[in-house]
Amino acid sequence: MPRFVPKLSVGLVQNRCSTDLAANVDAAERGIREAASRGATVICLQELFASVYFCQIEDHKYFDLAETIPGPSTERFGALAAELKVGLIVSLFERRAAGLYHNTAVVIGPDGVLLGKYRKMHIPDDPLFYEKFYFTPGDLGYLAWDLGGAKVGVCICWDQWYPEAARLTALRGAQILFYPTAIGWHPAEKAQHGRRQHASWETIQRSHAIANGCYVVAPNRVGHEAPDGGDGIEFWGQSFVCDPSGEILAKASETDDEVLVVEVDLGLVETQRTHWPFLRDRRIDSYGEITRRLID
Repeated sequence: MPRFVPKLSVGLVQNRCSTDLAANVDAAERGIREAASRGATVICLQELFASVYFCQIEDHKYFDLAETIPGPSTERFGALAAELKVGLIVSLFERRAAGLYHNTAVVIGPDGVLLGKYRKMHIPDDPLFYEKFYFTPGDLGYLAWDLGGAKVGVCICWDQWYPEAARLTALRGAQILFYPTAIGWHPAEKAQHGRRQHASWETIQRSHAIANGCYVVAPNRVGHEAPDGGDGIEFWGQSFVCDPSGEILAKASETDDEVLVVEVDLGLVETQRTHWPFLRDRRIDSYGEITRRLID
């Protein structure tokens, strides 16, 4: 008898953020409620949704935005998950201890229970993305959870450029990879480099779907943010979902708040992995040097 493989709908909430923390969180809740009303059973928010993207500068004042896990956000969104009977992936600025902070995503079950968390492993340090000042690299490894009828894995933004992160999450059994994201253009660079930058971001994530035979779900923030002056960042939105062949199933606006709800067929994961058996044909005996920084 054929094995039953479920279908489910995933939701992505793409929002612009302001310095009004309460308004940001309320907007995220509205997006979750909309996604749930449209049938989504697993819903993911963008990276650091509760505030402006503060990593544009190095300023100790922004450590005041951090919170414990469990804490106020897990309590609020846990209650919301239980009310709506949906799974949630929520990106938070985690205060682990004095002087020890992480960029963390929590996974909340449809009963409101905190299933676990993922701490961002790869921490960038680029102009206007000064995350190393704020975040300690993750120490929990690459993980996957049963959520909403699927095995889901979570990585965060800069992690999305690393095939090793996607592979190790898939090897944990993930059928869907979620990448809560905050990425955009430096306004002065957009005309010259913008198209290529966005294409690279989209292509690398589609390649993870293909190489691992899984769905990729990437909710990104949108809007221009310059909370401390200067040119700021123009977040490019364009949140998307792609299937295990890398085909984009839905994409959000470049400029507007938007909620995407997309049906995913987990049977396609099974089909892709048996017809394109990359996991079977991996030569794990030959990969030992991957743990070296450089082969010289």
